[in-house]
Amino acid sequence: MTKVLIIGGSDAGISAALRARECDPTSEIEVVLEDSYPNYSIRGIPYYVSDEVADWRNLAHRTIDDLEATGMRLRLDTVAQAIDIERREVLVTGSDGREARLAYDKLIIGTGAVPIRPAIDGIETLGPADGVHLLHSMADTFALARTLNERKPDRAVIVGAGYIGLEMADALTLRGLSVTQIEQLPEVLPTVDPELGARVHAVLEANGVEVITGTAVSRLSATESGVLVEAVSADGALTWTAELVLVVVGVRPEASLAAEAGATLGAKGAIAVDCQMRTNLPDVYAAGDCVVTRHRLLGEAYVPLGTTAHKQGRIAGENAVGANREFAGSIGTQVVKIFDHVAARTGVRDHEATTAGFDPLTIDSQADDHKAYYPGSRKIHARVTGDRLTGQLLGVQLFGHITTHVAKRIDTAATAIYHGMSVDELNDLDLSYTPPLGSPWDAMQSVAQEWSRSASRLPGRGSRPSRVEPPSPG
Repeated sequence: MTKVLIIGGSDAGISAALRARECDPTSEIEVVLEDSYPNYSIRGIPYYVSDEVADWRNLAHRTIDDLEATGMRLRLDTVAQAIDIERREVLVTGSDGREARLAYDKLIIGTGAVPIRPAIDGIETLGPADGVHLLHSMADTFALARTLNERKPDRAVIVGAGYIGLEMADALTLRGLSVTQIEQLPEVLPTVDPELGARVHAVLEANGVEVITGTAVSRLSATESGVLVEAVSADGALTWTAELVLVVVGVRPEASLAAEAGATLGAKGAIAVDCQMRTNLPDVYAAGDCVVTRHRLLGEAYVPLGTTAHKQGRIAGENAVGANREFAGSIGTQVVKIFDHVAARTGVRDHEATTAGFDPLTIDSQADDHKAYYPGSRKIHARVTGDRLTGQLLGVQLFGHITTHVAKRIDTAATAIYHGMSVDELNDLDLSYTPPLGSPWDAMQSVAQEWSRSASRLPGRGSRPSRVEPPSPG
């Protein structure tokens, strides 16, 4: 019987626990987590805040009873303090303050990520009681809900315009708040090119959000009427006063516990792991938002995504009980809903491709989501990146109305990139067609043809590149 101890009860940790039990029903599985909310959907939080999800309990992928019914033991409200590699023990502190040493045969670290606290004067001293919130855990969610329900604020300022920031602008607007969104970079949603970010920007403004880009928040301070937000832009100083300030500028890996035990760190300070999710420490695995990710096009990277965490946790759990499974790698596929529109990306953008040694060509294109003669047809806006020499598909970015099935189309592109297909080979895919839902050439194929036409005009390009083999997982 193998005793598997898991630190962390979110996506990676619970996936590891479930898979270990599936592969070896005799294994003893114990999960240590800091709070009482295992297996909750962090990405679902904005939809609870907006009241679209009525009960916070619905954010749980599985209940505690469901998890314990599999045979795993959950240690709730328990903090892992230190890992003793030689003794194969983890020192923990329970909610009552008592310490205990938990033995293991195999250890899986799934400590996840924590919110970045930007260099803003006042952010370390102000908190939920003042109306200043971070948002990453269920505790953060409950604190924000109290502010919304008890204080009933009229105005909110969101610092950051990434995925969570955009979803929260949507959520708080639906709650009836007047929202100002401040982004330090030149355009919102900086994980896509500015050309698509500008379209997201326009949707925000069309729904009443005040969008301020190229502006860095420098100071937060409490006043009688709320929180004074001070910022600096190229045009000078700016100020706002709001009863609610939400700071969501990204996350960083929570790797301190592993590092103190001697684990090697990699990109962005995340735990270095191999393709089997093994750290450099004996019989210690790690997975999820705390680890370095193998990107199929970029190599070592830090890509904190829930989908990736689930996959890595599953592999770590399987290998901890004797398997030899490898993580195939990520390509950073992401999608976000902004009011009634959707933006998505997969693979790499032009500058990332150049850094990785490719010779990228990126083109703008658009296509109808279904046959234009059928009512309700809308445009999907795309940016397609391929390698000029080989024609390999490297990246796709899409933007369109929520009815245009952007998520379906980005998944087609992600599958093609995963398998090393050329842009032109998208045209060979046998995709579904009926006039209300598509066209004989799907929108993804139409934009691929536009890229091929652009590439064929380059000197030295043939009509059809040879197939590109995907990189090996090693």
